[in-house]
Amino acid sequence: MKKILALVLVSLMVLGTVSFAVAETPLKVGISIYKFDDNFMTLYRQELQQYLEETYGADVTVVDGKGDQAEQTNQVNTFIADGVDVLIINLVQSSAASTVINLAKDAGIPLVLINREPVPEDLALWDRVCYVGADARQSGTFQGEIIANLADKGDVNGSGVVEYVMIIGDPENVDAQYRTEFSIKALTDAGIEVKELMAQRGDWMQEKGQEIAATALAQFGDEIDVIFCNNDGMGLGALQAIKDAGRVVNENIYLVGVDALPEVVQLVESGEFTGTVLNDHIGQSHTAADVAIIAAAGEPLEKNYTVDYVKVTD
Repeated sequence: MKKILALVLVSLMVLGTVSFAVAETPLKVGISIYKFDDNFMTLYRQELQQYLEETYGADVTVVDGKGDQAEQTNQVNTFIADGVDVLIINLVQSSAASTVINLAKDAGIPLVLINREPVPEDLALWDRVCYVGADARQSGTFQGEIIANLADKGDVNGSGVVEYVMIIGDPENVDAQYRTEFSIKALTDAGIEVKELMAQRGDWMQEKGQEIAATALAQFGDEIDVIFCNNDGMGLGALQAIKDAGRVVNENIYLVGVDALPEVVQLVESGEFTGTVLNDHIGQSHTAADVAIIAAAGEPLEKNYTVDYVKVTD
């Protein structure tokens, strides 16, 4: 698939350059990101816009969904009215996929959904819609394996059971669901006994991660072996709460996240964060841009374009 995609892209870039040069009209791309102040999506959207502009000479407009699905749906309608050639949408709510897909379908504008995976039934609504992202089950599995591969298998207090706190991004988001489920499944599949002490929604936000972790540490104290966070943003908040509680990561508690934000990678390298999982914003954003160009050119689309996660440990 990668070789075929590369060959198609080379052809499209050559043909597209001639086509757009003759028309003197750059490709118009409308992008809506679920929320601008998300750590990971900030890196993603900046790379996506730069790559589209520098590689394809596209006319790119990026807007902030502000965590409001109604706002984002209005943005999609505005893009359609403005006559964009292709839409790239990071949904506020995965459950709104069918609404956005049908708007794009009615307008005849191809749609690339990113980062938040829609259900297969929604992707089946139209042949000009696809999803670019990573398999969140893999990220959850990698989180669990990071803990399972530790010398004490995550049982830092020696109780014989890995007692954990789970800080969840958004329970309605399939990525959060899979990361929550498969991180623990990796432990149980390794024959490790587990006990959930607390699981709460943190909405991917650092301050909520800190608040939830602080509450858990006050309530359960030394019982907590591991704090799992669905993303690094919440993990950074949890780290602050751990420090405030006088605990030390990798000495008497473990902490894992997802995204491999630069500051978290540095913390992993210095031993202040147990591990994270690289959510490759460069690979995903470049793939999303490449696929958007294919879609705008009318080429056939696959339903899913997947970029692998990578474990990050010291």
